[in-house]
Amino acid sequence: MAVLKRSFARLAARTAAVLLTALLGAGIAAAAEIRVHPGESIAAAVARARPGDTVAVERGRYHEHLRIDKPLKLEGINRPTISGGLVGDTIRIVSPDVTVEGIIVTDSGDNLSAQNAGIYIQPGADRATVKHCDIAYSLFGLWIEGAKDVQVIGNLITGKRDYPSAQRGNGIQLYNTIGARIIGNEISFVRDGIYVDVSHHALFRGNKIHDVRYGTHYMNSYYNTWEDNDSYHNRDGLALMMTRHLIVRNNHTWGNFDAGIMLRTITDSVIENNIVAGNTRGFFIYDAEFNVIKNNLIIDNDIGAHVWAGSIQNQVEGNDFIRNREQVRYVAAKDVHWGSNYWSNYIGWDRDGNGIGDVPYEANDVVDRLVWRLPMVKLLLDSPAIQTLRLIAQQFPLLRAPSIVDVKPRMQPTHRHWRQWIDKQRD
Repeated sequence: MAVLKRSFARLAARTAAVLLTALLGAGIAAAAEIRVHPGESIAAAVARARPGDTVAVERGRYHEHLRIDKPLKLEGINRPTISGGLVGDTIRIVSPDVTVEGIIVTDSGDNLSAQNAGIYIQPGADRATVKHCDIAYSLFGLWIEGAKDVQVIGNLITGKRDYPSAQRGNGIQLYNTIGARIIGNEISFVRDGIYVDVSHHALFRGNKIHDVRYGTHYMNSYYNTWEDNDSYHNRDGLALMMTRHLIVRNNHTWGNFDAGIMLRTITDSVIENNIVAGNTRGFFIYDAEFNVIKNNLIIDNDIGAHVWAGSIQNQVEGNDFIRNREQVRYVAAKDVHWGSNYWSNYIGWDRDGNGIGDVPYEANDVVDRLVWRLPMVKLLLDSPAIQTLRLIAQQFPLLRAPSIVDVKPRMQPTHRHWRQWIDKQRD
């Protein structure tokens, strides 16, 4: 019996050694690197590569259309350039588990119907990663469709700047995706910065988007987070439409020609701690219900918040409305109550010193409506005559229109450094 046990132990040891050697061999094979020198073919190197290999491309300019159909890493050494010659997609990723890193990708075609892209990630290419690349002069920077857990990190994306906006593609296009991570990218001179449709459980963090139509054009997508993004000098900063269960926090959106943040047909979402400055409209809130809108700084916009189309049942509190030419433009048939915000044009008082005004704040009063019809009245907004007219209107309900009513207006703002956001639209 002892001899049998010793024989079995030796057999087990030999088997383990063989398995370990095989695993080590497989690991070495997976880590193999194929080097591509200027004048050589990247496509040929991709064809020779085995799953798990790295294709390392040395600095140079390569005129190719790449199709990556196996798991591998395409890595640039000193930032080589791959040009698609203004035809089709420059790189198309077909396989799961592909990484593209450190490459300048340029010169896609311009066929909108074919969705020509610098990098096209097609359905099934799950876990694709594109990081630290420059994607330049491409119709769509990245087109991502039907893929799970894609990561787009630290890229610079610019479109075909000489094309009219309507003829450009989007910087990053997400369609029918789950679990995307879009982090730390800078996007400019495309049609829409990040277009999101039917894409769920995604994170958009630390992106800078400027000189586009919509910073994000966002529709039919749920359980996503937008945080720490800068969106400026666009038509709209963040256009968030037809969605629910969205978290929008710590974003800066300024100097946009229309809305800083559009909330259209949105429910069950949290919009908090954002800075919305120097836009034509800070917030545009349309058909939005059952949301929490709190602790935002809305400053120096032509209109702080434009609210209409049944936007009720929202919890709006802790926001600072500072030096907007019109704090709120409200279009509805009855009052809506918000709670405990700061209004820089509040003319009430606080006799008990508890930090809360003793009389409600009412937006959309007779003075506001007069300004809508006669914009020249803005020149007199700080005059004693206008303040007297506000007080008189409060005493005569016949002059009153449906309004946003804040029954507990705060006497002081919570954002201490609000002055740095004045005149931000000129930056």
